[in-house]
Amino acid sequence: MREDENRKVSGAFEDVPVADLPEGDVTVRVAYTTVNYKDGMVMGGIGRLVRSYPHVPGVDFSGVVESSSHAGFSKGDEVVLTGWRVGEMHWGGYGELARVSGDWLVKLPDGLDLARAMALGTAGFTAGLAIDTLERQGMSKDGGDVLVTGAAGGVGSVAVALLAGAGYSVAASTGRAETRDYLKELGASVLIDRAEIGEAPSRPLAKERFQAVIDNVGGDTLANVLTQVKYGGSVAAVGLAGGNAVSTTVLPFLLRGVNILGIDSVICPTERRIPVWARIAETLPKDKLDAISHRHGFDELPGLGKAILKGEVQGRAVVEIGGG
Repeated sequence: MREDENRKVSGAFEDVPVADLPEGDVTVRVAYTTVNYKDGMVMGGIGRLVRSYPHVPGVDFSGVVESSSHAGFSKGDEVVLTGWRVGEMHWGGYGELARVSGDWLVKLPDGLDLARAMALGTAGFTAGLAIDTLERQGMSKDGGDVLVTGAAGGVGSVAVALLAGAGYSVAASTGRAETRDYLKELGASVLIDRAEIGEAPSRPLAKERFQAVIDNVGGDTLANVLTQVKYGGSVAAVGLAGGNAVSTTVLPFLLRGVNILGIDSVICPTERRIPVWARIAETLPKDKLDAISHRHGFDELPGLGKAILKGEVQGRAVVEIGGG
């Protein structure tokens, strides 16, 4: 990605000398990467997420260590990276090689290969982190429905599959009628049309309906579902596809003890990441993961970046760089 004198951002496939890679103590030969909403923004020059150009996008990747001076990694180790502002402040995974800090890497957990690791990627790790956080706050398998908003997207798809695989009753909300069968196959037992919860709430408290929520939408949807969370329940705030402003009252918090739990997967400490990745690898049914993901070639990245911004990408788009 480059920026011209008018601050217009454009992208192209270029050969870059290895010497131009940024500083870091581990060099990884990238096998797979993905396309996340943030990647679409970076490729579109939206939001000023990138501070300096030229720039290589790609907020996550999996691959094999090519060289390392970091004590925790050796040549040949299979690794995965998500977060740490890679693809924004630091060059990312849209290249054959990526040089990063070893402190940002996690060794590939048992039960995952490099391709499936990126079928999960940032979205999958975020979903796993949200579930772990909700369980720490008291979410239980016998507590009733767990709502996932924006359920057909990357985070939503993995969240539905993970929750259902762990034995939870899952309610999935989507505005795309064509994804209903897909969500049922992932394990959703209740389907809710986005319009039902997408408007600003008409009253400060509604009927208690969900024990917990993983919210990818924000905005009026978040305000609405807050009024329907059961006493002592929690909402894991994951995304803002519907806006970052929330107009609500304090009554769900004061009268029902509802919690909003912020989920940050970007600078989440490594010691928290490792067990979350291990649990995802152990519990997510591989057939469900394969159903969520679809493979693409490196040359498809520009089109995928535009498509994800329009909400046209279902599940997880896995992009093959070097294979594995």
